[in-house]
Amino acid sequence: MSMILRALPAIALRSKPLSVSSLPLTYLSLKTLAQLNFCLRRRTFAVSASANQPSSAETLILNSPKPAISFKNTLEWVSRTGLCGELSESDVGKRVRLCGWVALHRIHGGLTFLNLRDHTGIVQITTLPDDFPDAHSIVNDLRLEYVISIEGVIRHRPIESVNKKMKTGMIEVVAEHVQVLNAVRSKLPFLVTTADNANDSIKEEIRLRYRCLDLRRPQMNSNIMLRHRVVKLIRRYLEDVHGFVEIETPILSRSTPEGARDYLVPSRVQPGTFYALPQSPQLFKQMLMVSGFDKYYQIARCFRDEDLRADRQPEFTQLDMEMAFIPLEDMLKLSEDLIRQVFLEIKGIQLPNPFPRLTYAEAMNRYGSDRPDTRFDLELRDVSDIFSDSSFKVFTNALATGGIIKVLCVPSGAKNYSNTALKKGDIYNEAIKSGAKGLPFLKVLNDGAIEGIPALVTSLLPEKREQFLMRCSAGSGDLILFAVGPHASVNRTLDRLRVYIAHDFGLIDQSRHSILWVTDFPMFEWNSLEERLEALHHPFTAPNPEDMENLVSARALAYDMVYNGVEIGGGSLRIYKREVQEKVLEIVGISAEQAEAKFGYLLEALDMGAPPHGGIAYGLDRLVMLLSGANSIRDVIAFPKTATAQCALTRAPSEVDPQQLKDLSFQTH
Repeated sequence: MSMILRALPAIALRSKPLSVSSLPLTYLSLKTLAQLNFCLRRRTFAVSASANQPSSAETLILNSPKPAISFKNTLEWVSRTGLCGELSESDVGKRVRLCGWVALHRIHGGLTFLNLRDHTGIVQITTLPDDFPDAHSIVNDLRLEYVISIEGVIRHRPIESVNKKMKTGMIEVVAEHVQVLNAVRSKLPFLVTTADNANDSIKEEIRLRYRCLDLRRPQMNSNIMLRHRVVKLIRRYLEDVHGFVEIETPILSRSTPEGARDYLVPSRVQPGTFYALPQSPQLFKQMLMVSGFDKYYQIARCFRDEDLRADRQPEFTQLDMEMAFIPLEDMLKLSEDLIRQVFLEIKGIQLPNPFPRLTYAEAMNRYGSDRPDTRFDLELRDVSDIFSDSSFKVFTNALATGGIIKVLCVPSGAKNYSNTALKKGDIYNEAIKSGAKGLPFLKVLNDGAIEGIPALVTSLLPEKREQFLMRCSAGSGDLILFAVGPHASVNRTLDRLRVYIAHDFGLIDQSRHSILWVTDFPMFEWNSLEERLEALHHPFTAPNPEDMENLVSARALAYDMVYNGVEIGGGSLRIYKREVQEKVLEIVGISAEQAEAKFGYLLEALDMGAPPHGGIAYGLDRLVMLLSGANSIRDVIAFPKTATAQCALTRAPSEVDPQQLKDLSFQTH
């Protein structure tokens, strides 16, 4: 018999006690044994139902011989008459039936309390053992995250139990009838109802592995609901205010050179050929303009096979927009109006009207980045001319090969960063991570003298020294950091140091909202690895009409929207004439034959009366991440991939059945 007892489930199936002596021995089946009144140990989670109660403690309590929860091997769909988070004092005296999850559970003074959670919030449930003994008994045996239905009457909480930090903290529901809809038979990997900062204490790989539990947590639920509100607002604004039409574009398309690697899908029907998952709907939305649709938008799924980071996923969502017959200023204004509306309705933030603008050249010269964070004032200074005839060979050699010398002046930095830190500490390592070979620096002493690399100090003659300090706006106690070399590497180094120092010194005003446009990008940039020009945005961006005589050095009619140092959207006016498109494709190394093979359908469409048009796309995941204050876009996506492009929940990607590969004409070994 002991073997049989150990095999029984830990959750007892108890009803009325049975007398063993009254049953024939032949009837002592497993079913009968499961109904016996055994004294089993059970766990009671004594978790506070209010902010003023002590932290939770798990205790082992010996069951007394009394009826326990009755579980039925049936499926039931219970009708609710109320929602937990929507109950209020005006509902006192009403009878309700609630459904949800056990969030917190505690026993105090002979009474059992629990917090019941559904998608609207939490309400406290209490029991009266004398009046409703069955309900009290069942509630006693509940565990966290059990799915239950409770029927009872709403009443005011006792004065001493009021919780003003809780939306429903003035009321509670007295449980008269309790039904367990589903039990928790596995050990929970983490608590669902926790503090808001619990993300820091739960490893992300655990959260992603048990994503269904993670999404129950109020913080994650709030993020996903905020995402829903953003998308709903965008749809209503674009459709109802501006007359946009939402049109879906294909997911299975053909591979095109758009900057990142494609995800490829083999065709079974056409052996040896592949579809590509879209990196964006770029060409399809342009053809929709040729088709006569005036204003198109789509909440589009996009795919890029690239290295991942906190704000990047292999599959992501963007708000894609395209408009016909729209000049540049009208495009920017409509985009500003949309984003102002989103920030105002979602966060109550009033963004400026109009948005500030920086040209690409201004942004790179002043901040070293085409997505600058302007919430703090550290700006770069070009001092190449001051060192043009310097005796410091490191600088003059760099200038002789076409490089530049730029500096970042850090107020009071001389006091905060020791020479050791500048030579091998964290700030030095930041420079090395950016690709710099070293970190030259000078310190301005209290008497106005400078110290640093001796050869650099002596190269600054008195008249040059004064000019240099004035150019840097440097005073006593300041630190001056140098970057020397090609334009791109110098800007990359100082941009990284600028952001690092701003965080290290606490210079970022978190209450400010820095949003701006960066415009007048170059059409092309040099790819040193492939030794060719490539489109800075994409090869369908229109050149500035003023620069048509020399397309190689032309400015693009492109624009990026930057919020707090993060690009949240980017777009351009498009090329709508075939001859211009062919010239641009030729500049990036695509021959006429290749252009016809890869983009023949687009070139053909441009020859059939394509209107002037332009568009923009916003990274929806990134935008919601910023609005929610999350640290990663994985926290605003329901089922994201890990940093290694895997789904921890479903364990994708996975191997497939050999027959599936055979159907696709793949050889198996």
